[in-house]
Amino acid sequence: MLTFLFFCPYIYLYGQEKKDTLTFRVMSYNVENLFDCKHDSLKNDYEFLPDAVRHWNYAKYRKKLDNIARVIVAAGEWTPPALVAMCEIENDSVMRDLTQYSVLRESGYRYVMTQSSDERGIDVALLYQRNCFKLLSSQSLLVAKPQNDSRPTRDILHVCGLLLNKDTLDVFAVHFPSRSGGAKESEIYRITAAKRLKAAADSLYRIRQHAQILILGDFNDYPTDKSIRQILQAEVPPPASGTLHPRKLYHLLANKAICQKDFGSYKYRGEWGLLDHIIVSGNLLDPNYPLYTSEAKADVFQRPFLLTEDKKYGGKQPFRTYYGMKYQAGYSDHLPVWTEFRLIY
Repeated sequence: MLTFLFFCPYIYLYGQEKKDTLTFRVMSYNVENLFDCKHDSLKNDYEFLPDAVRHWNYAKYRKKLDNIARVIVAAGEWTPPALVAMCEIENDSVMRDLTQYSVLRESGYRYVMTQSSDERGIDVALLYQRNCFKLLSSQSLLVAKPQNDSRPTRDILHVCGLLLNKDTLDVFAVHFPSRSGGAKESEIYRITAAKRLKAAADSLYRIRQHAQILILGDFNDYPTDKSIRQILQAEVPPPASGTLHPRKLYHLLANKAICQKDFGSYKYRGEWGLLDHIIVSGNLLDPNYPLYTSEAKADVFQRPFLLTEDKKYGGKQPFRTYYGMKYQAGYSDHLPVWTEFRLIY
């Protein structure tokens, strides 16, 4: 029987008998305003209520849940993804409805999420397959305000899980501050978030000899921007002849984003760009480890049903729930990103 087993990290196989091999996927998806149609007290969610300008109601909410569930199932192909980082989640009720009242109810997902001070009330969440990832701890990492008059932003979600071989995996799910007001003007907010994330990752190397780190989410920055390249120090993976550092962070999609025209998870003014990222510690790129991935096994999940015609700039664009205030019954303004792992167990 093909059992969906999961990670078996940093146990070298030298001298050991080779066992079975399994592949599985993880993904990150900004689902764009996954709100229910009830008012969440103390949050500015008035735009997504039945009497508001968008006329957001239960039928539209159910359609949105079904759409997001469809994407997750499709991205896993033969098996639902083991981990799914999700951005723009309103509250716990939304995650409960997604996991219990959509096609995901048969997938065995559980979830954890942040409870941030974001004014709109949107948070990040992590879906996980409970039969292969035993939750040990989760915490919301507060991102400090760079200025006293700054608005609070979303926390970083740090999840630690026990794997089937009794080792741990540390997962960070992030949604950095937006580019609203201009990319340069808002850069300090993303730099501040990146510093918090880098400090959290570095702390793991001090307490675990072979920490394995997986970072997923919407950074609202591109791979070459300061928050990712300089602050987080996420590098392009070296060629096969290069040197891989187990304690460095590597960006699985940076090469494709830099070298391939029209590659990206988000389209802005006719130009595709990569705002959604998958970053891993170097030991996850070592083929001698039981748990292994590579640049070749990472991509944007771009299927025809997720796209629609871009009438203004030409080509295709993500099929959104709304265009302006016009309801379209689509999915999101972002496309998911994913990577596939090989596990020897």
